[in-house]
Parts: sequence; C-alpha cells; structure tokens
Amino acid sequence: MQARPHPLQAERLQALYSYEVLDTDREKDFDDIVELASAICGTAISVVNLIDVDRQWFKAETGLGVRETPLATSICSHAILESRFVEIHDTLADPRMQDNPLCTGEPGLRFYAGAQLLTQDGLPLGTLCVLDYEPKSLTPLQRDTLRVLARQVMAQLEMRKALRATTLLRQEVDHRVKNSLQSLSAYVRLQARGAKSDDTRDALAATGNRISAVATLHEQLYLADAGPTVALDRYVASLCDHLLTGAPENVTLDVAVVPVTVGSRQAVAVGTLINEFVTNSYKHAFPDGKGGSVSIAITRGADGLVHVTCRDDGVGLGENADTRSGGLGMQIARVICAELQCDLVFEPGEQGVVLKIAFAAEEFHGA
Repeated sequence: MQARPHPLQAERLQALYSYEVLDTDREKDFDDIVELASAICGTAISVVNLIDVDRQWFKAETGLGVRETPLATSICSHAILESRFVEIHDTLADPRMQDNPLCTGEPGLRFYAGAQLLTQDGLPLGTLCVLDYEPKSLTPLQRDTLRVLARQVMAQLEMRKALRATTLLRQEVDHRVKNSLQSLSAYVRLQARGAKSDDTRDALAATGNRISAVATLHEQLYLADAGPTVALDRYVASLCDHLLTGAPENVTLDVAVVPVTVGSRQAVAVGTLINEFVTNSYKHAFPDGKGGSVSIAITRGADGLVHVTCRDDGVGLGENADTRSGGLGMQIARVICAELQCDLVFEPGEQGVVLKIAFAAEEFHGA
C-alpha cells in the first residue's frame, strides 16, 4: 500500500527543495556513506533516499543501480511517518508491504532499516536506509552507526546549503562594491575634466586610475574561487586595459606577461606598483605631445622568482629627476618592495626609465 502524505507535507517539501539537491550528480562524500553503511550493516543495498511529491530520489546508492523509483513502491515513504529509526525485520510480515512488488517479486526486498534525515526543524527529508533480500536484524551497534551516518548526510546537506547562501551574499556584495567603485571612478574623472589647474587635473586623473585599479583587483579576487590566490597575468592584463584609457595621445602601453599565480596580497602590491609607474610615465615621460611607449613585462625566471619589469622610452629623468626618483611614486614603490620582500632596481637613463623587481610567489596548499 502507498503511504499517506506526511502531516507536514507542504513544509517538508519546502524544506527539501531548499537544499537544491534533487537531480544533482553523484558525489563521493555521499557515495562513501552508503558504501560504509552497507558494509557495517552487512546488507546488499544502501541508499540516501529523498522523498519528493511523487517519487523517491536517491542522492547515493549502492547495490540498486537506479537513481529514482515511484513513490507507490517506496518503503521510505512509510518510514518518514514513523519514529526516527525504522527497522522491518521481514517485509512480508508487515501489512504495508504485502502488496509491494519490490518485496513480493523475485528477488524481493525482505529487510529494511532506515534512519530519518531530519532538518534542524525536525522535518524528515527521507532516510539513510539499508536493505537486503533476506530477513534479518541489526545489532545495537549497527543501528547506532546508521543513525550517526544519517546525521553525517544532513551535515553534508547543511554545509552545501550554507555555502550556496554565502555565495549569493558574496555576489550581492560584489555587485554593490563594483557599482560603487565604478561610480566613484566616473565622478573623479568628471571632476578632473572640469578642474581649472593642471595640477588638480593630474591629481584627480591619477586618483581615478587608482580607483580603477582597485576595482579591477576586486573583480579578479571575486573570480578567484580557488582560494587566496590571483592569476597575476589576467589581473595585470585587465589592469593595463584600464590604464590604457588614460594614455596620452601617441603613447602606447605594451603588456607581455606569462601565466603566474601569486597570493592576493602580492597581486595588490604588483598592481599598485604598475599603476604608479604607468601613471607617472604618462605624466612625466612624454611632455609636449611627445610619442613613445610604456611597457610592462612579467616573466618567471630560471631562479623561480617572478620578475616584473616596467619600462618607458620617454625623456629620461632630466628636470623631473626629483619627482620621478624621490617623490611619492618612489616611496610607494619602496613600500611595495618591503611587502614583497624584494629589492627595487631603478635604472634611470637618457632615454627613459626602467624599474625592476623579482619576488617569490606565495604558495598555498589545500588541507
């Protein structure tokens, strides 16, 4: 006979759907649980069984070979109406199963034991159950183990649900932060265009570039789901795309980077260094409409270090020596080198300036 709906069926189904687990792929964490349950209980079959409105669906199973069956033949749909743990020593001796083809057929399921999968509100989503083709009884230890494993199933489901909620929150925060940074950058650039003095205009333009750099890094950090690392090549390429929009007429920005993964703090430091060098080159290296190029190169050296080379072919130091070598830009560069634990190599010349650093990329290993 088919089981009647659960007394709190609407609430139970709403809870089940909130886990977004139905019709998902198999996962090793759940497969391991049913394998262990079957081995400990000495049964041919074990299933993580979720009771839907018209079917029972198996997140994991061993010994069965299918992912779902109709609710009309479901033993678990009866089990969720009972106590937290149900054991049927011989299904053919149970009036509810005497017309169930899964039990009366050949070979028929003659033994069933299931521990309910309970939400924090006590609603049963289904069971972790074991089945066999012969009548039998579990030992107290086997029953306790099945209960513990059922709690582990729910712990896995709760963890995945919490992770999805965190991801949605992060997406919302990311959207708001990104919009705020873009709005702020646009406002600063608008103010720069209306500034009356060159110094004010240059300062606002530099500030706008820095905000764009931060926005770019924010985007890269958000996309770096693998952990506390950033693909430096992609980040620098994206950053330089933003910096290119502020290039003087007849000045190019060339970027050559190899794939390198670094710690997120290292990416912040390198991005800041590049931003400072490029904006200072734009400001000082190409006066009076002079053309030229600024180049950024990142390589992995034979020494295993990440090498960053910033170069321009502008007018050299000349009258701007104090600004370019001892001003705020160089102070920032030295702070960055302290963060990266590396030396700063600064090569001024008659034809442009070269700045070099080499640092060890942070390595992160999963637990």
